[in-house]
Formats: sequence, C-alpha cells, structure tokens
Amino acid sequence: MQITARAPVRIDFAGAWTDVSYFADVFGGATLNAAISIYVTGQLLANEDAEGGLTAASRAAGTHPALAVSYESAIPAGSGLGTSATLNVVWLSLARREPITDRANRLRIAELAYDIEKALGIIGGKQDQFASAVGGVNLFEFGSEGVSCSPVELSPTEISELESQLVLCYTGKTRLSSQIHKSVWGKFVAGEQRTIAALFNLRRSAYEAKAALEDHDLAMFARKVSAQRTFMRDLDASTTNAQIEALFDSVEPYILGGKPCGAGGGGCVFFLAKDDEAKQRVKDTLSGQGLEGLDVSFDFDGLVLEMAP
Repeated sequence: MQITARAPVRIDFAGAWTDVSYFADVFGGATLNAAISIYVTGQLLANEDAEGGLTAASRAAGTHPALAVSYESAIPAGSGLGTSATLNVVWLSLARREPITDRANRLRIAELAYDIEKALGIIGGKQDQFASAVGGVNLFEFGSEGVSCSPVELSPTEISELESQLVLCYTGKTRLSSQIHKSVWGKFVAGEQRTIAALFNLRRSAYEAKAALEDHDLAMFARKVSAQRTFMRDLDASTTNAQIEALFDSVEPYILGGKPCGAGGGGCVFFLAKDDEAKQRVKDTLSGQGLEGLDVSFDFDGLVLEMAP
C-alpha cells in the first residue's frame, strides 16, 4: 500500500500567541490565518504482503522491515509558517492510515497533532495544526473546551485581490520559537501587565482584522496586521531584531502593512503592497538585499490523503 499526505503551512494575520493554553484556557484566544500553497508532503510505503505481514504488534509499535515513511518540505523548520506542526499533521495522517472524509476528520487530526507536541513538552499553540489541517482563511477560537473555526467570507475576486498584494520573504535566519515562548509565558505567569495587555490586544485584533476583510477594507485590514508588530514587541523584545526592523524600513514606502510570521524573531515576514507597481518595488528592494519576495496564494483544501494499493 502507498499512502501520500500533503498539508499546507500558514501565514498568520492577527492574534498569534493567544492560541497557547496558558492564555487560551483561561481567557479564550483567537487567531486569523490563511493556509498557503507551500506544502509539507509525506509518503508511507507498506508492503503488507511481505513475509510475516504487518501484524497487530508491529502496527502498534510502528515498526516493520516492510514499512517506510519519508517527508519533504518546501521551507525549513523555524520559518514562522508552522512547518513543524504541519509535519506532525502529515505524520499523524499517515500513521492513522484512514481516509480523510470531512472537516471533522481534519479537526480531529489537528487536535491529536497538538496533543503529541504537548506530550513531548513543546510549548506552543494550536493555530498551526488547525490551519494546516483545515485550509482556507479562518478565524479560529481557542478555549478550555476546544477549538471553533469560522471561515472568512470572501468572494473569489476579493481572494484574488488579497493574494495579489501579498509578498512573503524568508529572512534566511531560522529561530527557535520555544525560546521566545519561554520568555513570554514566564512574564505572563509572573503577572507582568505589559505582557498581559499585549495578549488581549492581539486577541481583539483578530476579530477586527476579520471584520475588515469581510468589509473588503484592505487599508483597515493592513493597519490591524501592522499593529501586531507593536503588540508582539510588547510581549517580548526577541519577537523582532535589527534585520526585521531594517526590512520593514526599506519597503515602508511601498506597503500598506505587514508583520513577522508566527512568533517572530526570524524566519519569514510578509508585506501587503499598495498596488502592483509597489509590489514589484518591494521585490526589487528585497532582491537588493539578497532576499527573494515570493507571491502568495491560498490553499483551501487543507490536509489531503491519497491511498493506493
């Protein structure tokens, strides 16, 4: 049997950090994000006709000489796009070897992928797993009783316009989000008011950014996205660095807004260009710094699993 799984990574527009259980389980978190057409793929090859077959014990242990699993990703871990969480979604879907039939299946896999990370002691939130599994542009709400998903209502024309203004840039420097998380949540547990206020601002901005998108007010949406940079700096200074600040300064005349992806501190950033001409200026400016500006398109399929004999 051959099983192939593919799942997209995401860019986060607003609300990052509020999906982490320290905050979400007590106050409720919200993130606005979009799955994009950059993928983690995996393949499982299982020769069930090999000598001895795949016994119940070998299935449970996940080991057998006739079983092989491989993965590949278009972008490295530490990119701020949720690559590691997406890899776990892909791995889990392969390990389960069950068809993906509806959104409920995808939500269940996302929750299980998060549970695995939590069991391993990884500090992080849930938005990456759910964005990857579900696909599309969504507002996710997180609480002690679970996760809800509200798709953003956009017409095909509005989707195309938003995609056309986005520029993604990998800074060339990965970062360990776990280190930033330890700093932020240490301050949160200690009751530092600036950190707590920033988290509430981040949560509120997710709803505001969704409303701006659905009103087709891209200027307002860009302001809400850009506000994330201030809120993130209020969380912890390590969410940004000199390179990131210099990048935003260099493209400032050509953009409506933008932010670092994920926890910040490195990895990817994205910009919302003012128009087509300005978008090319952004790409040219990045190219002059030895970086590449990438076009962005959204993925509305989420996790896809294909099974063949």
